[in-house]
Amino acid sequence: MNSADILTKRALLTPNREAMIELVSGVHYTYADLNQRANRAANFLRETCGVEKGDRVSILAHNSVAYVDLLFGVAKIGAILAPLNWRLTSRELTYIVNDCQPKVLIVGPEFVSVYNEMKNSIKVEHIISLEGADVSGEAYETLEDQASAQEPKRPEISGDDAVCILYTSGTTGRTKGAVLPHRQLIWNSINTVVSWGLNEKDISPILTPMFHSGGLFVFLVPIFHVGGKLLLGRTFDPDASLKLIVDEKCTVILGVPTLYQVWMNSPQFENADFSHVRFFISGGAPCPPSLIQAWSEKKGVVMRQGYGLTEVGVNCFSMTDEDALRKVGSVGKPIFHSEMRLVDENCKDVPVGSTGELIIKGEHVCVGYWNNAEATKQSLKDGWFHTGDMARMDEEGYFYIAGRFKDMIISGGENVYAAEVEAIFREHAAVADAALIGQPDEKWGEVGLMIVACKPGQAVTGEELLQFCAGHLAKYKIPKRVEFVESLPYSPYGKVIRAELKRQWIVNGG
Repeated sequence: MNSADILTKRALLTPNREAMIELVSGVHYTYADLNQRANRAANFLRETCGVEKGDRVSILAHNSVAYVDLLFGVAKIGAILAPLNWRLTSRELTYIVNDCQPKVLIVGPEFVSVYNEMKNSIKVEHIISLEGADVSGEAYETLEDQASAQEPKRPEISGDDAVCILYTSGTTGRTKGAVLPHRQLIWNSINTVVSWGLNEKDISPILTPMFHSGGLFVFLVPIFHVGGKLLLGRTFDPDASLKLIVDEKCTVILGVPTLYQVWMNSPQFENADFSHVRFFISGGAPCPPSLIQAWSEKKGVVMRQGYGLTEVGVNCFSMTDEDALRKVGSVGKPIFHSEMRLVDENCKDVPVGSTGELIIKGEHVCVGYWNNAEATKQSLKDGWFHTGDMARMDEEGYFYIAGRFKDMIISGGENVYAAEVEAIFREHAAVADAALIGQPDEKWGEVGLMIVACKPGQAVTGEELLQFCAGHLAKYKIPKRVEFVESLPYSPYGKVIRAELKRQWIVNGG
């Protein structure tokens, strides 16, 4: 079982079909073109750099066709792709490089200065220059051109063999490298195609960074699986990407809540024709129901709330178009080939309608964390991955994410889930974002403290926000205090750093 077969066999089935347009260069690639590029990458990595099964290959660069070369090229020879998050500092990246110890590091031109800050603290055998990056190493393009386009000889590969290491957010400690096996990529793709109904007519833009599981796996691999077409963006530009979706008649689009808000504020939004779009899907963070409803009312489009984790696959739930509005706030029902449970602290199933920890089992689950047996042991138990996310299921089998277990507040013996309360605050017209943290209280043990960032030009009082909550939340869930900041602290992965808020507002008293 080798995930590279998704591209190799697609190139055999439909070699001359257009597979991808790289927007920055304007180059159009067929499936045969992409497979040959992946072969060339595999061959030069093995023959020139000595990369063998199990060796790691890293890339520090903006989105480009090189990511596609490497994703499938390293898979063909049993190596492991460990892309680097260019939003991180050189210190954070140094830790990751020293943890995964790649044999090859490919550097793009925008990140030469970051590499220079790192280079004396890391040991990498081969440094390769991408797109003329001023680093001491051979040029990626030259190595590609000189390498054979023939299929490389493949080592024995099992479904459990690693193909990617993706480092996940470290908001409460050191970032961890999730080890993704070949079977995970294949079964995430199968689940997505079957559960979301993808087909060869689908066209999707890649607008999110490809160092992240969203950019690599939400649509890229599944679209290749069915023979559709991708539009590869280098970086995100609101107006240009909106124009792209319309001009290229994209059919399935991934975004995050912030992106959808930015698009809705774009001057191009009003006249944008989305009649060709089958559905939009929002991931990365909970999408306010009001935003989903606004898109539906203004554009008549289907927008779904997605849910996934790097460790269990980016696409874990599915929802019909008809239920996207009827069940707004839900992430849908579990994907086709997957098992899911909601359990209490003793790992016993909770009743329908009750909140429990979401645990997931299936071929789409990772094999653990790189060089971190303790974290693997804590997360993977008897084949079940413990997500740390709290959720509930309604009588129809639809799941609703309540928030992270570690973000839960226990007030007067009642569990208060941060995501649920934050979602209500985000519904207010003046609120850009909000984060709930627990504040020690003599009577209740802990009460909610909501930190709020308002939209530009908007103002609201804490009392007004608490009154707004009164009709939407049980009394014990309503925060006892509201404080305002210009902006919330975010990790490079876009998640609120609650530890920083707790230091500022609880430890240091604001």
